[in-house]
Amino acid sequence: MSTYQDRVLFGAAYYHEYQPTPRLERDLDLMQAAHFSVIRVGESVWSTWEPENGVFDLDWLLPVLDGAHARGISVILGTPTYAAPPWLARLYPEINVDRRTGAPMGWGVRQEIDYTHPAFLFHAERIIRKIMERYANHPAVIGFQVDNEPGNEIFYNRGVFQQFTDALRQQYGTVEALNEEWGLTYWSHRLSTWADLWTPDANAQPQYALAWRRFQAQLTTSFISWQAGIVREYSNDEQFVTTCISYERPAVQDEELTKHLDVTAGNPYYRMQDQLALPATSDGNQSWTTSGTWSLYATADRMFASKQSPFLVTETNAQAIGMPWNNEPAFDGQWRQTAWALVSRGATMIEYWHWHTLHFGAETYWGGVLPHSGEPGRVYAEVARIGAEFAAAGELVASLTPDSDVAIIYSNDSKWALSEFPQLNHDGEPDRRSFQSIFDSFYQGAFDAGLQTRIIHGSQLTESYQPAVFAASHPVLVAAGFSIASNKQLEWLENYADAGGHLIVGIRTGYEDHEARARTDRKPAILSDAAGVWYDEFSTINTTLPVVSAGEAILEGNATRYIDGLQNLDAQVLATYKHPHFERWPAITTRPHGNGRVSYVGTVPDAALAKSFMTWAVNKSSQPAAKDWKPAIDSQTSSSATSASGTKIRFIHNWSWEPSTFTVPVKVRDLVSAETFEPGEELYLQAWDVRIVAEL
Repeated sequence: MSTYQDRVLFGAAYYHEYQPTPRLERDLDLMQAAHFSVIRVGESVWSTWEPENGVFDLDWLLPVLDGAHARGISVILGTPTYAAPPWLARLYPEINVDRRTGAPMGWGVRQEIDYTHPAFLFHAERIIRKIMERYANHPAVIGFQVDNEPGNEIFYNRGVFQQFTDALRQQYGTVEALNEEWGLTYWSHRLSTWADLWTPDANAQPQYALAWRRFQAQLTTSFISWQAGIVREYSNDEQFVTTCISYERPAVQDEELTKHLDVTAGNPYYRMQDQLALPATSDGNQSWTTSGTWSLYATADRMFASKQSPFLVTETNAQAIGMPWNNEPAFDGQWRQTAWALVSRGATMIEYWHWHTLHFGAETYWGGVLPHSGEPGRVYAEVARIGAEFAAAGELVASLTPDSDVAIIYSNDSKWALSEFPQLNHDGEPDRRSFQSIFDSFYQGAFDAGLQTRIIHGSQLTESYQPAVFAASHPVLVAAGFSIASNKQLEWLENYADAGGHLIVGIRTGYEDHEARARTDRKPAILSDAAGVWYDEFSTINTTLPVVSAGEAILEGNATRYIDGLQNLDAQVLATYKHPHFERWPAITTRPHGNGRVSYVGTVPDAALAKSFMTWAVNKSSQPAAKDWKPAIDSQTSSSATSASGTKIRFIHNWSWEPSTFTVPVKVRDLVSAETFEPGEELYLQAWDVRIVAEL
C-alpha cells in the first residue's frame, strides 16, 4: 500500500456538514498550512447521504474531496453504517438492539442496530454501493473505513439467539455432545433438544458465557468482513480497506477482525496533563480512555499486535476528550510527545478527533483542533508543529517496526471469561477487568523498568511461530492471566522455554481449558513440571503484602489482590510473603528448563515489584536489554524502532516540567533539526519535550 507506507499520514476527521456556517476553503487552507496530508470523511451521516428511504444526496461531499485534492490532502472515505437514520428505525423498529431479551435499547445515540438483521443489511449494502459508485475513483481517496468502532453492544435479539443456537449445533453436532462439553449435568441443565437452550440473560454457566461472548465477536468480524468485501468490489490496488477499532468494545476480537482488513486502525484516547507525568503519581483507572504514560504505549502496542504490523491512528485527542466535567486539554508539548510516542510503536498515521469542535450533540465538548469559535489557537499551533516535524522526518519514520525486550501474551478469550466470572475484586465487588489488571501489572512493570514490549495474541503464537524461532528473537515471554488456553498453546509455551526462552508464568495461566472448564491437572497445567512448582489453593487478598527477596534477585514491592499457594518441587525461590499465614508459600520462583527457564509469579505484583522483577528477568535472559540508551533520570523514556530501510530510530522523551539532557552513546542525526551529535554529546530536552534521532 504505497499510498501510506512511504510517509506518516497526518490530519483529522473532518465534517464540513456539521458546521453552522460555510467555511470549507478556509478550513482546507488551514489544514494545508498545518502540513495535513489526510482527512477522514463521511462515516457519521447516513441521514445526509440518504435523507429518505431510497432518496439519495451524494454530491454534497464532492467540494470537500475536490478541495482536499487540490491542496495535496488525501481522503479516507467512511461508510455510514454505525449510525442509522431515523426513517430506517421507523420502518424497521426490530433492528434496534435488545440489551436484554425483549428489551430494546431505544434510539438517540448511535450503534443501536442489530447488524445481523436482513432489513438493516439490505439498506446498508444499498447506501455503501451508492457511495462507492460515486466516489471510489475520486483521485483524493486513498482508503476506506467501513463502519466505525464496531462491537459496542452485546445483542440479545431473538434472531441473534437463534443464530447462536445454530452455530452451537454446527460446532457440536448434537445436544449430547454439548451436554458433555459444557458439563450441563450441573444444576440439571442437560438439554434434550436444541429448543431447550435458555437465553443468556440469567445464565450462570461459564462455558455458555464464553461461547456467547465469542459468538458476539464473530458477528462483528462477519459484519466488517462483509462490508470490506463490498468495498473491494469498487476499490483499486492502491487503496486500503480498514475499520477503526476501539479496543475496549465488548464484541471485538481484534486479531480475527483485522485478518479481513488491509491495515489495522484504532482510536487511542488518553488522559492528558498530569496523567502523563513521569514518575507517575497514581496508577489511574483504565477504560476506553487510558491513564498514565505506560498505558498510552500499551494501547499502541496492542494496535501493532492485531496484525503484528504498522497501524493507523484514526482518532486520538485533539483537545480534551470526554464530557465537560472531565476536561483536561494537554500541556504545551504533550501533543508532540504522544504523537511521536505512537509513531515509535508503529503508527504510520496520526489523525485527530477532530477538526472542528462541535456546536451541538453529545460530543459538544470533545474538543477539536479548532475551538468553538473556529479560530486557530494554541491547539492548532501545536498540531501544526507536529505536521511540520513529520514532513521533515519523512519516510524514515513511516511504517516503523518497534523494538522489544519483552513479549506479553494478550488473550481476548481470557479477557471475556474473566469479565463474566472475575477472579479479582475491588472492595469485594467483582473486577470485570480482571484479565487486563493482571496483564497491565506486567506491562507497566516492564515500562517502568525502561523495557519495550511486544504484545502477541496466544493464537498468533501457535499459528505463526515455532517456539525456538520465537525464543531467539523474543528471549522473555510473559503468560499471565492466560486462563483460557488450549493444550496446544500451553505445550507451545513449555517448548518455548525448552528451546531457550525465559517463560514468565503468572496467576490463572493454564487453569482452564478452551471451554472455560477447570483442568483436572495440578496447576499450572502442563507447565508445573517445567516451572518446578504447583498449586491447588489460592486466595484473594484485600490488602498489599510486602515481599522479601529470598534468592539472587533483588526484588522490592508488594503482592496485591491474589495469591497462589505454590508448592515448591525443585524451583529456586526468589521472594516470599511477609505474612504469618502466606509466608509458607513462595511468591516468585524460577527454574532452568532445557535451554531456557520458567519463572512463576504467584500474585499480582504492584508497580515496584513488577519493575524490579522484570528488570531481573530480562537481565537473566540470554539477551539482556542494552543499557547504553537507558535514561539516567526517571522522567525520561527511551524507545526505539527500525525503519523500512533498516535504520535505527530513537525517541527520547522528557515527561516532566523540568528540562533535562540525554547523552547519546553513538553518532546520531536529529530528524527534525537535521543536527548531528557525536557520541558523548547531550541532547537538550525542554519541559514536555521529545527528540527523534537516527543512528548514523
